[in-house]
Amino acid sequence: MTDAAHQMLSRAAHWHADQGLFVFPLAPGRKVPAVAKDWEAAATTNHLTIARTWREAPYNIGVATGPSGLLVVDLDLPKTPDDLPPAEWGSRGAASGAEVLALIAADHSASVPATYTVTTPSGGRHLYFQQPSDRQLSNTAGRIGWKVDTRGHGGYVVGAGSLIGQRYYQGTGTLPAQPLPDWITQALATPEPAEPSPRSGPVSRHTDAYAMAALTGELDKLLKATEGRRNHALNAAAFALGQLVGADMLDEATTRDELISAAGRIGLPRTEAERTITSGLAAGTRHPRKSKRTP
Repeated sequence: MTDAAHQMLSRAAHWHADQGLFVFPLAPGRKVPAVAKDWEAAATTNHLTIARTWREAPYNIGVATGPSGLLVVDLDLPKTPDDLPPAEWGSRGAASGAEVLALIAADHSASVPATYTVTTPSGGRHLYFQQPSDRQLSNTAGRIGWKVDTRGHGGYVVGAGSLIGQRYYQGTGTLPAQPLPDWITQALATPEPAEPSPRSGPVSRHTDAYAMAALTGELDKLLKATEGRRNHALNAAAFALGQLVGADMLDEATTRDELISAAGRIGLPRTEAERTITSGLAAGTRHPRKSKRTP
């Protein structure tokens, strides 16, 4: 990474603090915290702390949504060609999280309001809203609708200016975060269904040094895989990390993204890599690893 890119990340971290958004460092070029424990406690708007931290390395920017008073609506795209919408959405023509949210708004005789938005490298969008004043909304996965997640108390998002695989998270528009629409608040205030939804969202606040070291170690082994062994190495890494996902020590969506990024760097075709990762993660999740804490 160039010095100019490093300086841009530092400026972006300071910009977030100027907006009253609490930031903490993510590993350079990645989405995972660069702090071993309690990243939320490390989140700050203090410019001196930010200057000292981002001087150390070209960290990506984590925005702690709870301390920042945010509820971020994460609108995703299908990950693979066979990642199809459920019939309730597909029958209405929705093929992405943004289209699902637009349909939900229309069902309430409303529209999705303009607010501060970050476009992700994969083509998704993060819509920043203010938390309601009378309640604290936390993280959800698919609760509002297909490919629509939220990040609130106990969660974080990757901030604008961050760099993943030579592509940036880009902030759009000049609006600050707007009040959360009542129809979204109502949807999130509805009791959870009895059947748990699939894991998705940021790494748990209490992800410890052991889990982060395991993630880094598996990715490092994968990046060293030789030709002819690359797909096997990817499957092994996905299985091992899936065991941590199954133990609630790592988040599935973030782990998947890290594996896809690493697979691309060693030259595996994306479709083949996604198929292997899905299979490996699913197998590992069925055999969760027992929690191991560092002293």
